[in-house]
Amino acid sequence: MTLLAEGTERLHSVTDQPRREAEILLGAALGRPRSWLLSHGEIVVADATAAERYRSNLVQRATGVPVAYVLGEKEFWSLPLRVGPGVLVPRPETELLVERALSRVPAGESRRLLDLGCGSGAIALALAHERPQTQVVGIDIEPRALAFSTANAQHLGLANVEFRTGHWFAPVSGERFDLIVANPPYIADDDPRVEPAVREHEPRGALYSGPSGLEALQAIVGGAPLQLEAGGWLLLEHGDRQGAQVRALLQHAGFAEVQTQRDLAGLERCTEGRWDETPRGA
Repeated sequence: MTLLAEGTERLHSVTDQPRREAEILLGAALGRPRSWLLSHGEIVVADATAAERYRSNLVQRATGVPVAYVLGEKEFWSLPLRVGPGVLVPRPETELLVERALSRVPAGESRRLLDLGCGSGAIALALAHERPQTQVVGIDIEPRALAFSTANAQHLGLANVEFRTGHWFAPVSGERFDLIVANPPYIADDDPRVEPAVREHEPRGALYSGPSGLEALQAIVGGAPLQLEAGGWLLLEHGDRQGAQVRALLQHAGFAEVQTQRDLAGLERCTEGRWDETPRGA
């Protein structure tokens, strides 16, 4: 049995993509990208050390540990990010939030951007990388997450981003931003759709918001007007069944041009609005 076949068999019980994950883990053990494995077919690994490293990684993954935690790294927006226990693994669908934010921040212009609940720094770092003239602030209440985001910024050599510890807007009280972006916890406490491995290994505070799943979103929408420049934008990732509720929150708070974007799966994933300081009835 080849190493890939062995890995695929061992991972069947923890993932619906066992072959793909076995390829990722074997590629990492060999110091090669997964694309190299795909082009070399069923290779035979003569390096005993690499084979041992691969099998050790398989053991971890077979217990439900996320691949990103096993490898200590996750790519997001083509940036290699260090991740581990205590920080949410960046998801591909969150790149939609980065795309929408970039569409609201003209290239080459100075802007102040805020990322709430920044975790590993994925969103903040992607924005800082794509818009070097901006100043980006990332906030997270979890010190372990801030350790990852700070290390990632240093590793990527991005000097136009800083990270602060605190609850939502508390660390930036009195400051104003041109754009606020957030991928907050938005899962209801009793949501049965969450995978067991995610519940067991990823930080609960980054996933669950409360009984409704809207608690964090409500707090951010409620506090954003005091932190946004006139005409500034608030962009929020949310659950695939929360689009209508988030639009209502933004509209009730006085945001204009409220709209929801769908991800590649066609699910409502990101809602945005522009802060309008015009008094109602004016």
